[in-house]
Amino acid sequence: MNTTLSKGLTVKRQKNIGYLKRYWTLYLLLFIPIVYFIVFRYIPMTYIQIGFKKYSIVKSVWDMPLAANNGFEYFIKAFANRDFLYALRNTVLLNLLDMVVGFPAPVILALLLNELAFKRFKKLTQTVAYMPHFLSWIIISGLALQLFAPSTGLVNTVLNHMGIASIPFLNEPTHWVITYVLLGVWQSIGWNTIIYLAAITAIDPEQYEAASIDGAGRLKKMWHITLPGIRSTIVILLILRLGSILGSEFDRPYALGNALVRSVSNVISVFVYNNGVKGLQFSLTAAVGLFQSVICVIFVLVANAIAKKFGERGIW
Repeated sequence: MNTTLSKGLTVKRQKNIGYLKRYWTLYLLLFIPIVYFIVFRYIPMTYIQIGFKKYSIVKSVWDMPLAANNGFEYFIKAFANRDFLYALRNTVLLNLLDMVVGFPAPVILALLLNELAFKRFKKLTQTVAYMPHFLSWIIISGLALQLFAPSTGLVNTVLNHMGIASIPFLNEPTHWVITYVLLGVWQSIGWNTIIYLAAITAIDPEQYEAASIDGAGRLKKMWHITLPGIRSTIVILLILRLGSILGSEFDRPYALGNALVRSVSNVISVFVYNNGVKGLQFSLTAAVGLFQSVICVIFVLVANAIAKKFGERGIW
């Protein structure tokens, strides 16, 4: 019995050694990104403890004294800070609007592009649609200012010539939120469409042929074949999108924001910049960043569990 077991282990060990000898180059290539993640992702995580300690520039993070209330002093201060609560509200609101308006947009565009018969026009449309992805938000904010400025913007100038009053696209909170969301859709719709078009190409063409024989039109093919065919991709991207519901870009709200709309443009990333980088409150902003990350992870776990409960693969 022991002899048979030892022989089995020896054979398995030899197979593993043979496998490593055959594919050692692949593991060598994998070694580089592993080192990258360890050095630039995991080692910096040790500084998360700044959120639980009284920061001192002259001391190592390990030597800093623990903050009051068993280290939760800065978490309590954050939730007692009115600006942080407003930033939390604005972050959730803008991300929810981005998800409701922006998430279905590339799916719809991918479905429309897939139905185009002229391939050259399809490629041209797709190229024009994803070009804004390569523009920084500083450039986009400059374009928005030239287009939507109250008195000198192109859009309001045309409206004034038509006898219509100027619209405060960037100077009034409600209009600013609408402009912010629509600019986000315009900037990202083309790039995200690529993912769905790639998923559509994996659908078996025989399904469309069979549906045509049964007399199905384009809308029915789209509803009963294309959408179910890319459903798993949609679910995965939706889970990842839910995971960033409390996350926030910095350049987008900071570049588009101004003093008149600070009540809606001040998100968590801007709060961290103002209080951490400019205000030197590193412990407070580290606590805020840790809270933000933990909530995002919880959203990913919950969304993934719900997706699996409904029969989807999820992200793991």
